[in-house]
Amino acid sequence: MSDDALILNAPKPIDRGGTATITDPGEPVHCRHCGEVLTVQLVDLGTSPIANDYVAPERYAMAEPFYPLEVWVCSNCALAQTRDVLAADDIFREDYAYFSSASTSFLAHAKSYAEDMIDRFGIGTDSKVVELACNDGYLLQYVMAKNVPCVGVEPCESVAAVARSKGIDTRVEFFGRDLASRLVSEGHSADLMIANNVLAHVPDINDFVSGAEILLKPEGVAVYEIQHLLRLMQNLQFDTIYHEHFSYISVLAAERFFASNGMRLFDAQGQWTHGGSIRLFACRKDASHQPTERLAALLEEERAYGLDRTETYLAWGAKVRSIKHDLLELLIGLKREGKTIAAYGAPAKAGTLLNFCGVARDFIDFTCDLAPSKQNKFVPGVRVPILHPKAIDERKPDYVLILVWNIKDEIMGQLAGIREWGGKFIVPVPKPEILD
Repeated sequence: MSDDALILNAPKPIDRGGTATITDPGEPVHCRHCGEVLTVQLVDLGTSPIANDYVAPERYAMAEPFYPLEVWVCSNCALAQTRDVLAADDIFREDYAYFSSASTSFLAHAKSYAEDMIDRFGIGTDSKVVELACNDGYLLQYVMAKNVPCVGVEPCESVAAVARSKGIDTRVEFFGRDLASRLVSEGHSADLMIANNVLAHVPDINDFVSGAEILLKPEGVAVYEIQHLLRLMQNLQFDTIYHEHFSYISVLAAERFFASNGMRLFDAQGQWTHGGSIRLFACRKDASHQPTERLAALLEEERAYGLDRTETYLAWGAKVRSIKHDLLELLIGLKREGKTIAAYGAPAKAGTLLNFCGVARDFIDFTCDLAPSKQNKFVPGVRVPILHPKAIDERKPDYVLILVWNIKDEIMGQLAGIREWGGKFIVPVPKPEILD
């Protein structure tokens, strides 16, 4: 083993108290799982505003706070994580603007997911499904369609209200041991607990994971779908790093934080969502679910890539800076030719990419998004206006920069008409390039 291999020790004792502490830049950064001082930096993306804090027109001329956006990797437990700059309830507020149902491809994925889990684990009308971060009910609506009793947990009132309008029993709270105990006392012990795209958003990862151990029935299963750190690094998806994502998770790290919180990982499966996600299956330590070959294979793939070696993480930041330079060179060249450029999408990752690369209205005239909650507002920081997608047809830009590159095929299909005036597409990640 080389000198710069990650130590990956057994879990240390865990402090379950309190919420994330705001880190003084002059103070050491400590691992949110095991408490180790962090010394390995994956990437420094400078400073950025909160990605989903879209700017309303009346606030256009007002200042907004920018925070350091850094990711560190724990050499003790392998958890990649941001420096804490804000508490979770300062980010996931009642006016949270991300609605999962805005993407048709994501809805199709949710329907397939719900049906697959119900079939695999024998979930029926006498079972109970609990979804954490249920958003606008995009997934539980398909569970209800199977007549399976379910409960949603969602801390943001804006999206929880939509879930309730669909008839879903939705609790507006953050999940942890306390809420898990109350749900059990109310008769909501879970046969299946779903937690899609939320584990990364949790500052107190120990409280969140150990809450599942309380909520599950003895043979119950918790399924977490999260962006996979391995795919993020392989595909240079630096723009999916933002303040809402407190952690960036590998299977190596997940094994450790599940084990130290009363849970056991028994399966893992790759997914296409968000540019490369992973579905983790966990149960109580004494449950009968047996480890799968898929789990072993993914662990081996992570080790082969080098996720157990410090040097792998330290080299990644230089690759990210290269993408920034390449994108700016491409856009500068097009602007010097007199070309007009618009963008499509206003996801959180657009804020990271545009602010880190310094791409504002001097490069792109506007971006578009189907979500009404984002339209007629501005991307934080760079102040690029967000319009209805019909603006593409009305203004006929020469190029469209696809900021939701993870569903680029869906977007290119929707915007196929730009070819009528010679329009072309640009994707920024993993390599800035023009697509006809």
